[in-house]
Amino acid sequence: MLDNINKQRVLVAPLDWGLGHATRCIPIIQALLIQGHEVILAADGAIATLLHTEFPSLEMLKLKGYHIKYAKTGIGLPFQLIKQLPSLLKTIQDEHGWVENQIEEKNIQLVISDNRYGLYSKKIPTVFITHQLTIKTPFPILDLLIQKIHYRFINRFKVCWVPDTKGLNNLGGELSHPKKLPAIPVKYIGLLSRCKKTIVPIQFQYCFLLSGPEPQRSILEEKILAQITQIDAPIVIIRGLPNASLNIETPANVIVYQHLSSEQLANTIAASEWVICRSGYSSLMELIALQKKKILIPTPGQTEQAYLAKKLHNQQMAYQLPQSTLALWKDLDRATKTNQQFPEMTFFNTNTLNGLLLALQTM
Repeated sequence: MLDNINKQRVLVAPLDWGLGHATRCIPIIQALLIQGHEVILAADGAIATLLHTEFPSLEMLKLKGYHIKYAKTGIGLPFQLIKQLPSLLKTIQDEHGWVENQIEEKNIQLVISDNRYGLYSKKIPTVFITHQLTIKTPFPILDLLIQKIHYRFINRFKVCWVPDTKGLNNLGGELSHPKKLPAIPVKYIGLLSRCKKTIVPIQFQYCFLLSGPEPQRSILEEKILAQITQIDAPIVIIRGLPNASLNIETPANVIVYQHLSSEQLANTIAASEWVICRSGYSSLMELIALQKKKILIPTPGQTEQAYLAKKLHNQQMAYQLPQSTLALWKDLDRATKTNQQFPEMTFFNTNTLNGLLLALQTM
């Protein structure tokens, strides 16, 4: 630990687009606490529940989420997002006023925002976390326009932290390594994972890890539950629903969890031979940390996930399947006959945080 880093009161606030933005903030929060900083969290709904489970002693401020809704079909997603744009911009405006008030009331000295565009301030240093400096759309001609708008928001912050490595051996590819960077300093901080590789006996052949916004999370779950009776193997399903209490009926060979803590999740994944999940960036970072064989089902219409699934499939780091034609017993048999690579990648740690905070002090 470097003693010349001032201990600060830090606000950490993740986006509510699925649970991934919250889970990848966990190692940052842990590192801040280890360094002796005081951490305040901001979230609502399932995100607040997840973070409170991990850090029950930390103060939790209620901050309205973006509540982005997905379309039921992939082709309808862009139009659904456009329809929600006025509400999204209003939420960004409101959260900017909110954070300015909290800085004064709570004496906050640093804000770390994971993809929440309104949490910038000229009063104190503010950090924006994103792995998507390039936002891919279903219409490539729009990518540069979207990036220009994206950078306009990012440039309101003091610095941008990218959870990836700077060199060729990276996870995000074009998403995190665009030809043109934002005007503010960009720091590649290594992959963020709350999980560490552990060696335990294999209990499950397949682990289904459900995540992401509705209705697509439930659509995939329904497909899996309708076909899972065809698979005669030990299976675990993690629904990714921290607030859920409703049990679902499954065969005797299937265990279901609504949600698991970081330690429980790491142990369950470690005890599974194969993990079937979305190709969300946060999920991929955790599976790479655990060095697990992956079968990826991109969320329909989410171009970023389609890009990542294809990239890892081509690099033999995963096997990709389409949701629309999912036939589990055939697809899993085909996927499990493939070999997968586990390249070493750089991960965020407390030393990384030291360097980042020292850099902030000199900006």
